[in-house]
Amino acid sequence: MGLQDTILIIEDDQSIAESVAYTLRREGFGVLLAGDGPSGLAEAIANKPDLILLDLMLPGMDGLDVFRAVRRHSNCPVIMLTAKDGESDRVAGIELGADDYITKPFYMRELVARAKMVLRRTRAPALDDEDVVTVRDIVVDRGRRLVTVRGAQVDLTPQEFDLLDCLARNHGRALTRQVILEQAWDESEYIDPRTVDVHIRWLRQKIEEDSSSPHLIQTVRGIGYRLAD
Repeated sequence: MGLQDTILIIEDDQSIAESVAYTLRREGFGVLLAGDGPSGLAEAIANKPDLILLDLMLPGMDGLDVFRAVRRHSNCPVIMLTAKDGESDRVAGIELGADDYITKPFYMRELVARAKMVLRRTRAPALDDEDVVTVRDIVVDRGRRLVTVRGAQVDLTPQEFDLLDCLARNHGRALTRQVILEQAWDESEYIDPRTVDVHIRWLRQKIEEDSSSPHLIQTVRGIGYRLAD
């Protein structure tokens, strides 16, 4: 994380975009700017940034549509920028698999901290080769941040990987939502425990043979979730 990382800001408010860009450049990041949905999507596909800051209220193509289109091309982490009263937008972003969100108005220090946090989650930690967890059909390689299920590699967002890693390291144990948040999320503010439910649903769709009848990630009634032993 640092000079080699590029952050794409997709924001139609020029004053906000320039302020964020100025702050990020001072922190050593490369910065790309786009002022509407179509140009933001084009920048994301052409330049493959390390992180995208995505406003949801954009001209030409709204932020959620941009997010869906980006996800068809890459797993680049995305932080969504939402209006203070845009709860439905935040929920939609989480359900689509956004890595984080921040509400306007925001403090620049908080935005930088969140950006660094998300980027840290995308970087492979310096772990030993044996730090690979195998549970049934799932292999979680923490060193390379790779997951295979039934022999095939599965593309997960950084947050989905951290969630599965948490479950795999505790396989067979029932974990409450709060414990999962503490181990799989690295956040500086309160996160609704229902966020776990949303990410579990998306993770099941990627790793279960039938997400409507999951057998790998099990619901423990009244407690939370566990990865089958």
